[in-house]
Amino acid sequence: TLRLLRPSPATKPRSAFVPKSNASTRRFGDKADAPPAAASPSAAIKEGTSSAGKTTATTDAPKTWWNSPELWGRLGAMAGWGMSGAAIYDAMESSPELISLNMTGVLLVYSSLFARWAFVVKPQNLLLAGCHVTNVAAQANQLRRAVEYKKENGKDEEVNDILMKAGATAAAGAAFVLVGVAGARG
Repeated sequence: TLRLLRPSPATKPRSAFVPKSNASTRRFGDKADAPPAAASPSAAIKEGTSSAGKTTATTDAPKTWWNSPELWGRLGAMAGWGMSGAAIYDAMESSPELISLNMTGVLLVYSSLFARWAFVVKPQNLLLAGCHVTNVAAQANQLRRAVEYKKENGKDEEVNDILMKAGATAAAGAAFVLVGVAGARG
């Protein structure tokens, strides 16, 4: 039977987000720390010792495309390029009266956050970061086009309302970041 291993009471539990000091960092596509291929199905079973001194066994899930983070990371990045491509296409072909200022603002924030995340996560996903940086530029252009169109057509009140909401959202976001930074230090 398979059992979950529990840490002994003498060891301090670790957070899932804090790596062990002696753990190596696996990079995107790095196979150096991968276990050698198993000669037989029973070779994939690892034996360990629980805190009670009993021998336990665990099995690794078979490597398939369904379990591959590299494949899904690349597919996600390629799908993200569709969003960037749609914004670029709309800038070339669609009139600015169809642009939603709310949706453009949401996409600017979304792509900014995910561009940063894709760059700092290990392993880095530069393809995903690139599509989100491109989308930030495309959405900023859409925002510029929509604001210019609305101001030219006398819709200054709508533009000012959106800018006030964007300012309040940015201030709230900055406050959350500052609280998070202060909490991490203290």
